[in-house]
Amino acid sequence: MNVNKLSEELLFAVKMNESLEDLLILTADLSLDKLQAQLKSDNEKKAFWINIYNAYFQILRKEKKIRKPKIYKRKLLHIAGKQFSLDDVEHGILRKYKYKFSLGYLTNIFCARLIRELAVDTMDYRIHFALNCGAKSCPPIAFYTPNQLDNQLTLATNSFLKNETDIDHNKREIRITRIFQWFLGDFGGKSGIHRILDKHLSIETKGYKLIYKEFSREEALANYVPPPAF
Repeated sequence: MNVNKLSEELLFAVKMNESLEDLLILTADLSLDKLQAQLKSDNEKKAFWINIYNAYFQILRKEKKIRKPKIYKRKLLHIAGKQFSLDDVEHGILRKYKYKFSLGYLTNIFCARLIRELAVDTMDYRIHFALNCGAKSCPPIAFYTPNQLDNQLTLATNSFLKNETDIDHNKREIRITRIFQWFLGDFGGKSGIHRILDKHLSIETKGYKLIYKEFSREEALANYVPPPAF
């Protein structure tokens, strides 16, 4: 089976409350060589690991009852004969081994060799609007496919920023998601945030003050949208 298709089927089964046993076995029993051979491009890597992250967060939280912060640190993702944590996937593979608590400015020099080999070549800031940590302020869950990934990530980013951004033209202030603050370097600093807002919201934000909104950590594990059609 194609590994990206497998990640889609696993996420679908999680969201539909279907049996996961066979899919989890298939995912765990993949050969590492096959995984790497089928995840050569960044689009293939991003689609696979975003689906895996979103599926496993739900599994660990709903089925295993693991709470934060342990849910991110414990190596409970069994993939291709290896064990990964959610942090390995997000900060190691998808963020190209950035140090978790550096606001996106520092590389993790202690990152394992395998993570480096699996990581994307170029970090894509849009992944922050695709990964779901089960909180109300997290982006909704969708299914990602390599051949549609660019459009899907752009659509997810556009939708999330439209819903989470408040603009006060009189005060010349913009209230934005705190995700921007946590990973400031990933977005190119404050000037990069302005460019991203301009691009995805089709507005001009130069001269506007950025204010980070409170992040709602109240759980919303059913936060899900079907995959966009193109």
